[in-house]
Amino acid sequence: MANRPTRAGAVRKSSKGPTVGTGGHGRKALEGRGPTPKAEDRSYHPAGKRKVRDERAAEKGRSPRPSEMRGGGRTKASSDGAEFVAGRNSVLEALRAKIPAISLYVAAKVEMDDRVREIISIANKRNLPVLEIMRPELERMVGSDTVHQGIMIKVPAYEYAHPRDLFESALAANQTPLLVALDGVTDPRNLGAIIRSTAAFGGHGVIVPQRRSVGVTAAAWKTSAGAAARCRVAMASNLAAAITELKKAGVFVIGLDGGGDTLLPNLPLADRPLLIVVGSEGSGLSRLVAEKCDAIVSIPISAATESLNAGIAASVALYEVARVRSTL
Repeated sequence: MANRPTRAGAVRKSSKGPTVGTGGHGRKALEGRGPTPKAEDRSYHPAGKRKVRDERAAEKGRSPRPSEMRGGGRTKASSDGAEFVAGRNSVLEALRAKIPAISLYVAAKVEMDDRVREIISIANKRNLPVLEIMRPELERMVGSDTVHQGIMIKVPAYEYAHPRDLFESALAANQTPLLVALDGVTDPRNLGAIIRSTAAFGGHGVIVPQRRSVGVTAAAWKTSAGAAARCRVAMASNLAAAITELKKAGVFVIGLDGGGDTLLPNLPLADRPLLIVVGSEGSGLSRLVAEKCDAIVSIPISAATESLNAGIAASVALYEVARVRSTL
């Protein structure tokens, strides 16, 4: 048989006999890299960044600011104390709740949908300036970890009253003062609910401490359902000192606590100038503030329920005070 010419560089491969394997690399690849870490455990993830901010805030001995709180990535504070609320649903809900926005920012070439159309319509009806900006600038303003969806509003910093102003305005209206103070409440939704209940039951204002407490943020405005425009909020640099000053002016102080020795129904102090102090969601009243109270009041609840949150407890107490006063 004549020899066939071979092509230069050609190598004849055979399927017979042993071959060089991968050494098990394929099996290792199939094993995977284990479970995916939680979002807050990944430093590059927005949840991870918020976790780091919360830990740093705890090390400094303060509560995270509303813009730093986990789940609050749609809101960011600016250098002048104003807030940026971003995201189509958040902006729409804020405008529907009549939050006093300064301006509306819309990204250039934003995709129009029903929410954006309604947002722009509300802004025009309220004569709210509508500013078109480029997306990079919008992202710089709200932060890279915020999903802005091409739209944002700016909410001005809240102008707080002085605690004594709330008391004096009630006297000027020839009314018996009814105030609420928050001791370490950090949830803006609770603050918003308390503002709403204070307005609903004839209260004259809410007092928040300057440190370790939530302020009047866009989230609190929204939860108050517009009551923040009618019910004034005062800020005290030192809550214990503010309580002492009000007591000297003739105000009686009660603190809400599940272990209180005075029951809320038919509260004896309801007909007098009154300050209701609501403790934090976790630890309740602080020791110093509790010592300033004339009475520690408890709300009777079912044994199957451990406690009420700050917003609900304040609402029940305000209702009972209003009920007793209406019978006098």
